[in-house]
Amino acid sequence: MRIVVFGAGSLGSLLGGLLAREHRVTLVGRDPHVSAIRENGLRISGAIEARVSPNATTDGTDLAADLVLVTVKSYDTAEAARTLSTGEFGAVLSLQNGIGNEERLARDLDSPVLAGTASYGAALEKPSEVACTGVGRVVLGSPEGGESALAARVGEAVAGAGVETAVARDMPRRLWEKCAVNAGINPVTALAGTENGAILAEPAWPIAREAARETARVARENGVALSEETAVGALRRVTSATRENTSSMAQDLGKGRRTEIDAINGAVVEHARREVPTNALLVGLVKTWENSRGLR
Repeated sequence: MRIVVFGAGSLGSLLGGLLAREHRVTLVGRDPHVSAIRENGLRISGAIEARVSPNATTDGTDLAADLVLVTVKSYDTAEAARTLSTGEFGAVLSLQNGIGNEERLARDLDSPVLAGTASYGAALEKPSEVACTGVGRVVLGSPEGGESALAARVGEAVAGAGVETAVARDMPRRLWEKCAVNAGINPVTALAGTENGAILAEPAWPIAREAARETARVARENGVALSEETAVGALRRVTSATRENTSSMAQDLGKGRRTEIDAINGAVVEHARREVPTNALLVGLVKTWENSRGLR
């Protein structure tokens, strides 16, 4: 299968590299990473060891493939959609954080769009080298939920490359559950400057827990069956499993970069029919930090 990975950062490079063991993969990213891959290939280290030679480019226009994986930051989704609209693809799979990415992609693309989550841990060590910091799973399906023959075919292709994969009928619930986990972990660890595990104790846990509870309530307001108990349980489980990790938002703040707060806690605020004070406060604090550094 011909596969394009649009967004060759940490996760995109890892998944693209794993898929390149079986498929013809093109990574779309930035230099110097792309130039180094062209020259040296891509090395995967850590929990999975491999060396592969995918195609790599900084130009994402006029591409053609059976499948494109979108792994850019959520605030780059609209630009990614415009770029990808110049090409031809059999299917598009969003593996991004937050709520609403699939709708943004579908507005500009003629290709069918699938929703997905990826729990693999990844870190770019240096140009042309990515570390797998934890073996996870890719879960994908229709953004509306239900059976999808296309999702089944894509899932079979991804699994055929040795990537842990599941095809799900309840992607709306899974997307909101992931959002609840991210809403609890990301801004709290980012603002506190801690690893994930720090939020399991007072005084951080009540803040993170309430952010997850509010997210579950908003999910139900929007027709998605996600209980507060399930959301908080997922938050505790993921935090415990990744207690030594630094969240993506904490990494962004540490490197002075814009965050994905709009697509995570901001999406909770946007979709809420009642007040969600914890999420609103976290959005305000993170955006204040971004504004102070001219990132907006």
